[in-house]
Amino acid sequence: MLRAFRDAFRIPDLQRKIVFTLLLLAVYRLGSTIPTPGVNSAALQQATSGGLFGLISMISGGNLSQFSIFALGVLPYITASIVIQLMTTTIPALEKLSKEGEEGRKKINQYTRFAAVGLGTVQALFFSLFISNGGQYLAPGWDPGIFTILVMVLTQVAGIAFTMWIGERMTEVGVGNGISLIITAGIIAAYPREIAATAQLVSADPEGNWVLRILAFVAVVLLTIAGIVYVYQAERRVPVTYARARGGAAGTARGAGQATWLPIKVNQAGVIPVIFASAMLIIPNLLQQGTVTRAPNVSAWIATYLAFGQPLYIALESLLIFGFTYLYNSVQFDPKRIAEQLREAGGFIPGVRPGTPTADFLGTISGRLSLWGAIFLVVLTIVPQLVQKATGITTFQFSGTGLLIIVGVALETLKQLEAQLTVRRYDGFISKGRIRGRMNRDN
Repeated sequence: MLRAFRDAFRIPDLQRKIVFTLLLLAVYRLGSTIPTPGVNSAALQQATSGGLFGLISMISGGNLSQFSIFALGVLPYITASIVIQLMTTTIPALEKLSKEGEEGRKKINQYTRFAAVGLGTVQALFFSLFISNGGQYLAPGWDPGIFTILVMVLTQVAGIAFTMWIGERMTEVGVGNGISLIITAGIIAAYPREIAATAQLVSADPEGNWVLRILAFVAVVLLTIAGIVYVYQAERRVPVTYARARGGAAGTARGAGQATWLPIKVNQAGVIPVIFASAMLIIPNLLQQGTVTRAPNVSAWIATYLAFGQPLYIALESLLIFGFTYLYNSVQFDPKRIAEQLREAGGFIPGVRPGTPTADFLGTISGRLSLWGAIFLVVLTIVPQLVQKATGITTFQFSGTGLLIIVGVALETLKQLEAQLTVRRYDGFISKGRIRGRMNRDN
């Protein structure tokens, strides 16, 4: 891995791409330090420490807790992308666009941008009303009126549009997926501050009681990263044989009888089920806040049993992760469509009849992999909560979701770098071969 980065910096073209990407990330992080007009960041930071607010704040690199001009960042774009992606499989017009190649993809991306701005406006209005309600999160001199809310909403919508533009420029001109890199940079940005706070626990403890806890904590984090890498790259390769010649990936014909495989990843859904489960579990928190005066018994029960980290909360979160994993995988991986595409291309799975038997076979494999993927996400969500309770270390926000995003983005970016390095090496071989051929002809 390190060799790929080292070789990339030796190629001027890739070096410019990497520097351009880093500069845009620096611009994004600079904007993350600029607060939204009228917000008291110190008071707001205490209200965004858990639940969905904590998850959003973690992904945005603490932007939500400060409510900077990039507080929402790429979150509306991610949500809009998921919604458009799900609608593509159910709405015939969008499904037709997705099959029209590059032009169709551009139109779908344009629809995604419009949906992201609209959704971001709604989210910005929600957070602006939350901040201005009561005035405890407003800066001195600002009143909880329409003007304050309008300023906050316009600032956030402009930040969303600018963040999307930065992400798209990084994807087109830089290296890697720009949106994913922005999320990763936001998560990593909080680590130095949290590591420094954790180190203070050791310096403030002359007896050394925190040393063993921190060592155990670090060991669990490293094991979690190793497990994420293993599961992220794990896939089931279903053998496929083509009975007749077909077009290759580069437009070349492949001979009859050629064998290949159909890869099905163990964790097909990524972190989406975790995000959806966290979004659903924010509802009890809202009910608890709304029933403090009207139904104090209900409010007290929710605060006792459905608080973050409680057994009932963990059980409900696990069930929701299982449900959303199966739901998302069923939409993303359609066995009937894949079986039909294989039959049209002259492909078949050895030992399985084409058509419905192939779809049933692929559906069984996908269901089993979804089970293991859901278990992986549940473990990745629960283990950090248990580890923090056991060690008592709350200064470092150990999140399996954040680590999964960081590891996934790092692996995908590395694959893109290796692919570009391979292309340039082949170009070099071809150029050298042409020069040698010309020299031989001249002689």
